[in-house]
Amino acid sequence: MKNNTITRAMTSDGNARIVIVNTTGITNSAIKYHHLSPTAAAALGRSLAAVSMIGIFLKNPSDSATLSFSGDGVCGKIIAVSDYAGNVKGYIQNPSADLPPNSMGKLDVAGAVGQGSMSVVRDIGEKEPYIGVTPIVSGEIAEDITNYFATSEQIPTVCGLGVLIDTDHSCKASGGFMIQLMPGADENFISELEKRMTLVYSVSAYFDRGLSNEEIAKEILGEKIKFDIFDENEISYKCDCTRQRTENALFSLPISDINDMINDGKQIEVCCRFCDKKYIFTIDDLKRIRDNHI
Repeated sequence: MKNNTITRAMTSDGNARIVIVNTTGITNSAIKYHHLSPTAAAALGRSLAAVSMIGIFLKNPSDSATLSFSGDGVCGKIIAVSDYAGNVKGYIQNPSADLPPNSMGKLDVAGAVGQGSMSVVRDIGEKEPYIGVTPIVSGEIAEDITNYFATSEQIPTVCGLGVLIDTDHSCKASGGFMIQLMPGADENFISELEKRMTLVYSVSAYFDRGLSNEEIAKEILGEKIKFDIFDENEISYKCDCTRQRTENALFSLPISDINDMINDGKQIEVCCRFCDKKYIFTIDDLKRIRDNHI
């Protein structure tokens, strides 16, 4: 089994496209960067797997997809971003968010996310990005992705996501799958797929067993549904922050705010919310930014 891989496939009859993603290493990176509690790790980990599968269908290197949850649960806002290759980065407002186990004895991701809205933003280089917003239907992430595609994009979709947290609070297994029906999908195929979905158990357990993405696809689809692998690529937790981008953000502030920072007489530290990298700006740096403002 390879951690951090994404696999795209198509059923041999052309009825559906399939994506399987293993994000075990990616979730561990998120835990390391953000010092996540188990529940927060499960919520952000599922979101990262989901957005990777959305992002992999972007066409250009400069394209990006952003998945966000704005719920009233203890997690606060969750943001997950993918590039066109499926590489991701993410942020959770309350990284220490935790709740008692739910009625099934599992991490209560739904309770931690709460009620509110989720959005998918695709920035594909046009004047305005494509934005789709739907209500959070469960907070379990996978069900919300399924509902989003059905209602906002009219694409019948099945999504499964899972994050297994170990006793030391590291991620033992993480990943997901997404199956989308193509236009004109055969009714017999749909019926068989629906039968197969009733047999799918804990998604993280597939990855915990050490199965490859292809082996997981075979287990999920069964013997009757054949498929062909389109491609398989390694992905990573990849933040694209730079000092210049951080400086540009400071430059966008009102001059009065920059002057206030200068008058405080102390250097400032700006921390990237996605990777926790810190950028130091001295008083001279702030003065230069202010002077360029004028």
